[in-house]
Amino acid sequence: MSLARELIVDGIVDHAERHSIIKPYVMSHGTLECRNLRETRKFYEEFLGLECVRHALPAMAVRCGLKFHIVCVEVGDSVHPLNVLNHWGVDVESVAKVDEAHAAALKHQEQYKIKQVMKPVSQHGVYSFYLEDLDHNWWEVQHIPGFQHEDMFDFGDRFSSDQDVKLGDLKELDIKNSA
Repeated sequence: MSLARELIVDGIVDHAERHSIIKPYVMSHGTLECRNLRETRKFYEEFLGLECVRHALPAMAVRCGLKFHIVCVEVGDSVHPLNVLNHWGVDVESVAKVDEAHAAALKHQEQYKIKQVMKPVSQHGVYSFYLEDLDHNWWEVQHIPGFQHEDMFDFGDRFSSDQDVKLGDLKELDIKNSA
């Protein structure tokens, strides 16, 4: 049995009654940009361990462990740099695996054109590090005991939707911990 099947007993979430205008039954995908599909696919498959299929001339679908995918679209030099707050997360099975992934990112940084590798830290309930890939997309390699998705939603809102965020509230997401 795969670790994903072991940790994620039921991958379906039933919606409570919604009063929204649109009533989707699933969030199916996201989109990101890349400069060159060939180079990006090599990084995604060989380094990140993601599954890729090229379903269109300028795009490929990317997934890992769940029936949710990212569409990666080749835009050449029009790629938009992003901030670390815009990142994709991949989970590994232990703290040691995070440290191994971090060491591998530093070792293979030039080979895969990784722009930045931040130091591993314990924050927001996980042990992780961030890296900026060849296309300015950010990835968080993290370990959390169990499956984080459950905790995110099971406890419900911890703050009122009326509360405003102040710049100082983002301190735990400080991006100055690069290696």
